[in-house]
Amino acid sequence: MPKQIHVNAFEMATPGHINHGLWRVPGNRRTEYKDLTYWTDLAKVLERGLFDAVFLADVVGTYTTYKGDRRAALRAGMQVPNIDPAFVVPAMAAVTEHLGFAVTSTTTYEPPFGHARRLSTLDHLTRGRLAWNIVTGYLPDAALNYGLSEQIKHDDRYAIADEYLEVVYRLLESSWDDDAVVQDAEALVYTDPDKVHEIGFEGQYYRVAGPHLAEPSPQRTPVLYQAGTSSRGKGFAARHAEAVFLLPRDDQQAREEISDLRRLAVEAGRAPDHVKAFVGAEVVVAPTRAEVEDKVALLKEYRDVEGHLVLFSGWAGIDLSGDDTDAYLEYKAGDAMQTFERMWSEGADRKKVGELVQHLSAPENDNRFIAGTPAEVADRIEEFIDTTDADGINLIQHLSPGTFADFTEHVVPELQRRGRYRTAYTPGETLRERLFGAGHARALPDHPAAQYARAAATVG
Repeated sequence: MPKQIHVNAFEMATPGHINHGLWRVPGNRRTEYKDLTYWTDLAKVLERGLFDAVFLADVVGTYTTYKGDRRAALRAGMQVPNIDPAFVVPAMAAVTEHLGFAVTSTTTYEPPFGHARRLSTLDHLTRGRLAWNIVTGYLPDAALNYGLSEQIKHDDRYAIADEYLEVVYRLLESSWDDDAVVQDAEALVYTDPDKVHEIGFEGQYYRVAGPHLAEPSPQRTPVLYQAGTSSRGKGFAARHAEAVFLLPRDDQQAREEISDLRRLAVEAGRAPDHVKAFVGAEVVVAPTRAEVEDKVALLKEYRDVEGHLVLFSGWAGIDLSGDDTDAYLEYKAGDAMQTFERMWSEGADRKKVGELVQHLSAPENDNRFIAGTPAEVADRIEEFIDTTDADGINLIQHLSPGTFADFTEHVVPELQRRGRYRTAYTPGETLRERLFGAGHARALPDHPAAQYARAAATVG
C-alpha cells in the first residue's frame, strides 16, 4: 500500500519568512501577520485542506552575517519584525477541530521550567494538537539579547539541549500521576497531594525542584519536531525527534539524510519509522500551464534577491556580500547552521560565491520548487516521497494564504484520487495519533520521554 503523504504548512509570524519581497504582491496578506483574523482565516484554509499541522518557525535575533549588520534584513522584512508564534495558536485552535500546531522555541536561552508550563498550556488548549519544534539557535545577536557575551558554540548548544529535554520530560511525564486530579467535591479535594511529585533535578546546566504546575495534558509531552542535520544535530534528532524537517540540496541528499537518520534512530533504540521525515517544498499550481507560467513570472518579478542572500548568509554563517565572487565557499564548521554551511562547500556541487548568488536569484533553481498543473505537481510529490523515503512535506508559502489555498483546491483532490492523502480527519485524535496511529497519544514506548512515564508509574 502506498505511503500516505503528510503535509504541514510552513509559516512564521513575520513579513518575510523563506521567500522574500513577496509582501509587496497585490492581494498578498503577508503584512497582516499582526492581526488575529489573518491567523484564524489561515487555520480555516488549512483545516479545509486536511493539513496535518501549521509549522510555526521563529527566531529570537536578527540576521547580521550579511555585510556585518542587520540593515539588509530590516529593509527586506527578512524574519524581522516578528512576534511570538505561541500566542496565535489558541486563536487558530478555537476555529478548528483537527489542525495541529508546531511551535518553535529554543533550548539555549529560556529556562525549561516556564517553557514546560507553556507546552502543557497549549496542549490543553488545543486538546492534544501541539508539537514543539526544538531549536538551539544560530543567530549571534540572539545570545546578546539574552545577556550572554557571545554565541554559545554549536555542539555546546546541543549538550545544553540534551539536559533541557531531560528536565522537560521529568516535568511533563513524571511530576503528576495520571490520576492525581480527582475533583472530589464532597471531600474538598481537587488534586491528591500524594500523587504530585517534585523532580529534584540537578544537572550541569539546570537545577529544577518542581513539581510541574500544570496537570497532565492530553499528550503530556507534545510531538517533538527538530531540524538539525549536522552531525551533532542528527544524533540529537535520533534520540528525541518524532518528526524531522529537512531542506536538502536535491533528492539524493534527501535520501541519504533520511536513511542516515533512521539508522541513527535504530542505534538509539528506536524504531526507524518512529521518526517522520518532512522535506521543505515550494509549490506553484494552476489548472493550465499558461496560468502556472504567469504565477511563476509574478514571483520572479517581486523576488528580493538580497533578502535571500541575507537569509542564506545567516543560516550558513557565510557572508555572501563580498567582492570575491570567484572564491569557492569553504566549510569551517562554524557556529551557525552547519548543514547549510556544508551544503554548497563540498562535493561535485561545490559552488563559487557568485554561482551561489546566481542560484539564489531564481526560485526554479531550487530542486524542491514544483510548478505545474495539479497532475504534474502530484507526480513530482509522489516521486519525491517514494524515492527518498520521506513521510511528507513542509509546504513553503509564496503568497498568504494563496499558496495554501491553491494546494487545498488543486493538489489535495489529485492526491486523494491517487489514494495518497487523507479524505477526512479522524475525530478526536491527537497530533501524535495522526502521525503514529490510534492509541498513541502519549510518547511511544521507545522514546526517552516514555522512560520517565514508566518511572512515574512505580512511584508509591
